[in-house]
Amino acid sequence: MSSLLDNNDYIHKLLLEKNIINKEQSELALQMTGKDNGEPNVISALKKLKFVDDAKITSVLASEYGMESVDLSSIKIPPEAIDAVTPDVAKEYRIVPIGFLGDILKVAISDPTDMGVIDSLRFVLKRDIEGVVASAEQINKLIEHYYGSLSENVDSFLKGMDSAEGVEPTVSVENKDDEEESGDEAPIIKLVSLIIMEAYKKRASDIHLEPLEKKFRVRYRIDGVLQEVDNPPKYLQANILSRLKIMAKIDIAEKRVPQDGRIQLKIQEKALDLRVSTVPTSHGESIVMRILDKSSIMIDISSLGFFPDDINTVKKIISMPDGIFLVTGPTGSGKTTSLYAFLNTVNKPTRKIITVEDPIEYHLEGINQVQVNASIGMTFAIALRAMMRQAPNIIMVGEIRDGETAEIAVNAALTGHLVFSTLHTNDAPSAITRLIDIGVKPFLVASAVRAVMAQRLVRRICANCAEPYEPTQTELDIMKLDKESLKDANFKKGKGCEECHNSGFKGRLGIIEIFMLTEDLQDMIFKGASSYQIREAARRGGMKSLREDGIRKVMSGLTTLEEVISVSAEDS
Repeated sequence: MSSLLDNNDYIHKLLLEKNIINKEQSELALQMTGKDNGEPNVISALKKLKFVDDAKITSVLASEYGMESVDLSSIKIPPEAIDAVTPDVAKEYRIVPIGFLGDILKVAISDPTDMGVIDSLRFVLKRDIEGVVASAEQINKLIEHYYGSLSENVDSFLKGMDSAEGVEPTVSVENKDDEEESGDEAPIIKLVSLIIMEAYKKRASDIHLEPLEKKFRVRYRIDGVLQEVDNPPKYLQANILSRLKIMAKIDIAEKRVPQDGRIQLKIQEKALDLRVSTVPTSHGESIVMRILDKSSIMIDISSLGFFPDDINTVKKIISMPDGIFLVTGPTGSGKTTSLYAFLNTVNKPTRKIITVEDPIEYHLEGINQVQVNASIGMTFAIALRAMMRQAPNIIMVGEIRDGETAEIAVNAALTGHLVFSTLHTNDAPSAITRLIDIGVKPFLVASAVRAVMAQRLVRRICANCAEPYEPTQTELDIMKLDKESLKDANFKKGKGCEECHNSGFKGRLGIIEIFMLTEDLQDMIFKGASSYQIREAARRGGMKSLREDGIRKVMSGLTTLEEVISVSAEDS
């Protein structure tokens, strides 16, 4: 299809009518055209003689067709406008987005008569478009600048990332089926590798890739707090998500339903597992990857941040020959990590230990671990029944989710097995009533359960930049502390340094409330006591609440009051 810009005679006539050039200039230009005179057409000759330029021609054409004319050399284009148009669309239609007018995207075109371009863009981009006219030369330069090759785009982004300088990502995927790298794919593979490597270097537990309306947001969860990092250009969103789905062995064509996958890889010879979850959103698929460092599992109870009195209580519980030890708390509160530490403590050659988990987060030497797979009928309950025939001494059930699993776990505890498991409750005493609510008879709960521990995680003050801190009177009132109780206090705060990425925190520790069932508590449970009554009795027996344990750690200079308040309820 010929373009108006190719119609040199029409433009020549228009320049004369608008008095942009005069007859003498026109005649001089015409004399320069033709095979013998060097210039292919009259417009080329007019430009050569400097009677007109592209900007002037564009302005005349825009005015003739009632459109705005712009000089792209003087316009600063916002990044969100560039991200709104993918490179293939910009190159196919030879357009450049220049900004937003409310929800309307303004794009520069070179031919004001080609309104089919605007209609096509409205359909392709699924949004309102307003066209303005700019010179083809300026548009081509900006397309090359903003939408060069994929490799150039990725390299440009990588240069802006802090750790990209002099660093080559050394991520190798253990599942090699997808590793046929074409020239177009290699830059995306490099970018995805760097995103993962950056998260690992910053000690992130999760990577969140979230498609928003005008940007593609990447956030790392570091010590339990989400931190936004450099966002890749919006137009790389589809490439990045497809690459991750290929790595996770999930269907890249399916974008309507949630999917789960797993990536096994090595970073600088360190084995990592990434648990991948995709969820469709209004602006594309959101992907969350949980990073599991197989070598970093805590194997010592003391490394969990417990004080000596609580460590002694835990060791007393896990040395019992039978019964259930429950660990409670919300998702991400460190329950599984604590259970792994307990298992490592009791893992002896003389004991047979079996776990049933969903998923198996870390592989423990000398322990038989069973993976739940509901799609083939391997549920917690079925796996637990099978485990009982394996004659174990100790059983860990990743989570008690239903009455059937709870009943089997209770029966195992009553027949001479030590059972570790988790429940989702807000505090330790509520675990007792939760078991009863899902169908376990009170007398069985009273007989089987030996102890319950509730746990939360708080950020640990960075040891490298910690400095003494004097709490305000308001903070002391919140902690319910008087001057007499402050004589042994060691309040600290982290001022921020390179080692903790200026956050003042590095790593996390647990705050807990733990109680063992006494005869009085067993009698209360048998008689149907409420969780409040059980809690009051546990407190009278010496149980410290989550907040009280947290305040002990604030006074010891391990964490801050803000951290404790954010994860614990005020004691009534």
